Amino acid sequence: MEQDLMQKIVSLCKRRGFIFQSSEIYGGLASTWDYGPLGAELKKNLKEAWWSSNVYDRGDIEGLDASILMHPATWKASGHVAGFTDTLVDCRKCKKRYKAENTDGKKCPECGGELTEARQFNLMLKTHLGSVENESNLIYMRPETAQGIFVNFQNVATAMRRKIPFGIAQIGKAFRNEITTGNFTFRSREFEQMEIEYFVKPGTEDEWYKKWIDERFNWYIKFGIKKENLRKREHAKDEVAHYAKACTDIEYQFPFGWSELEGIANRTDFDLKQHMELSSKDMQYFDDEAKERYVPYVIEPSGGIDRSILAFLVDSYREEQVRGEKRVSLSIHSSLAPIKAAVLPLLKKKPEITKLAKEITADLRGSIKVVYDDTASIGRLYRRQDEIGTPFCITVDVDTLTDKKVTVRDRDTMRQERIEITNLKEYLSRKLT
Repeated sequence: MEQDLMQKIVSLCKRRGFIFQSSEIYGGLASTWDYGPLGAELKKNLKEAWWSSNVYDRGDIEGLDASILMHPATWKASGHVAGFTDTLVDCRKCKKRYKAENTDGKKCPECGGELTEARQFNLMLKTHLGSVENESNLIYMRPETAQGIFVNFQNVATAMRRKIPFGIAQIGKAFRNEITTGNFTFRSREFEQMEIEYFVKPGTEDEWYKKWIDERFNWYIKFGIKKENLRKREHAKDEVAHYAKACTDIEYQFPFGWSELEGIANRTDFDLKQHMELSSKDMQYFDDEAKERYVPYVIEPSGGIDRSILAFLVDSYREEQVRGEKRVSLSIHSSLAPIKAAVLPLLKKKPEITKLAKEITADLRGSIKVVYDDTASIGRLYRRQDEIGTPFCITVDVDTLTDKKVTVRDRDTMRQERIEITNLKEYLSRKLT
């Protein structure tokens, strides 16, 4: 039943223009995805909601957009060159590659062929800068966005005259040559992160760690995820990364089971000290009030945009029977919904109605994402908008020509209200907040 839900989500995403397989006309490229017109809007809205919550609504966080390509020494300092690896085996017969932990060490789990000896495989994607490919110009596609923040710590603190505690937020792409991918967009080789590095005075990190766990957990609930589908899972001691003192995952109950949506880690002062040692640049902060210098500790809330989009889609998916027909809808939060309103003429063959409907659509454009549709019966038009999560449908009918009112239908309740055209913008603005 749960896997059936996942198949429905994948089908809806392609059919309605949320997510397509990348390079599909050539057979696709495994675990890479293209966001279609509605998916691009949903992704943009999610980023804006996250950015507003963490950068605009707080007074202690600055934004950053660091380069994807960084000096290779960055990844030596962070430990990725030496330690960002999986232990892998290859099948001599079918040539498939597996994580050693997922096999019995002797036989290929798919074809039964003989497996090679286990070896270490770095997960970073490599490329070269310049016209000649050799080891001297080898660089990496960043496997995480965090290091771009750490190397800019002093730049941001100085330029923005920031005092600790403060944070730096970033949204951006990262790349990992994952061997085990799958579950649609949950795990892929090219993905997007929304991440904060929050710098605190040593000794206060435990308090801030707990605050950020609650802050991020409640953010998902605020934007519509059902609380019963979320949980906090603290990492066991043998599970915590080498750079962290503690880590807690916010997990979502996907159709394929509980899986990480976002991690909140206490990264201590590991990263700044590593960069300070390798670059010989001072990463210490001078506390004017205490008259002391120290390397800040860091609390890191790090979430995946692609995983979040998948969670919001799954959580908002609804099926019900209405007048003997199946109704599918996405009850997604109005601030995330790709299209905010659809203007629908009741009678396509009556030019006065279609003309007025198009005028209303034009008037609403610029303030919200709105569409005009007259390509089907009104019932089918409603169902089409329900399935893509449009919060409101605005119907222009014969009475509109005389009373200057339209019928506004709510996606979730299916209730209808007659609203004066002159009050429509204010009505939608109030309802969509």
